[in-house]
Amino acid sequence: MIYLIGSIVLTSYLTLSFKACERYGVNVFQAIVFNYITCVITGSIVNGAFPIHAENIQTPWFGWAMIMGIMFVSIFNIVAITAQKNGVAVASVANKLSLIIPVILSVYLYNETVAGWKAVGVALALVAVVLTCYTKTEKEQTAQKNKWVYLLPLVLFISSGLLDALINHVQLTYVTAENNNDYLVSSFFSAATIGSLILLIQLIRRKQVFVWKNLLAGVLIGIPNYFSIWCLVHFLQESPWQTSASIPVNNMGIVLFSAVVAWVLFKERLTKINWLGILLSIVAIYLIAFGDQL
Repeated sequence: MIYLIGSIVLTSYLTLSFKACERYGVNVFQAIVFNYITCVITGSIVNGAFPIHAENIQTPWFGWAMIMGIMFVSIFNIVAITAQKNGVAVASVANKLSLIIPVILSVYLYNETVAGWKAVGVALALVAVVLTCYTKTEKEQTAQKNKWVYLLPLVLFISSGLLDALINHVQLTYVTAENNNDYLVSSFFSAATIGSLILLIQLIRRKQVFVWKNLLAGVLIGIPNYFSIWCLVHFLQESPWQTSASIPVNNMGIVLFSAVVAWVLFKERLTKINWLGILLSIVAIYLIAFGDQL
């Protein structure tokens, strides 16, 4: 249970930290790049070895790890912008309810069935995303000038779902318990490399200016980022439930915890419709996890 709590708290911390970055004027892209560099260093220290070597480069999963690294950088930026523009609760719901995309794809890719209460859960999840992202009329005037803000949760929802589906496919096809950490840190290394190259080009062209607080923010995000996944992996190994139930339970805790903490710390104003969406998201995740047993 301690690993589940660790995963929920640390993952929620990541989304909440982007709200704090906005408050303290931290450059989010720089923080994200330094975050992944920190993840690589932390993972290598914890496991006593750097995973990028000739033997791993020749493995079937290495190419997928590089692709996922690019997706990590892109989606983490979308999470940050969504948290800042739409709120932590919206970002958490859009990010974590994306688990229904691999559920739906599994029907077509692996001939799995989604019926009964689990199908109800998938339908409720779609409704929950819409309700949680609902904006007050008074905010709509501002949104008219920035209509793209409305699209952020949808983009996050779809991109996170596709990433989850890709991770699930690679985990089932190529990754084992023995090479799981090498695969994970290699993905972080890819994200750090791509991000660093983009940042370096921007610094040379003077489109960005290095500030030490961005590096500090990256370290403060990167260490919890690595251990959030470390806790999740250990939770999945020791969980009394199957993976198909354990991940939704983890996501359910993140959605609820993030919404409450954001409400307390950042005074995020959520309408009754938004809270209804959050409640439905928890019900949806529960049905997706345990619908087959009801």
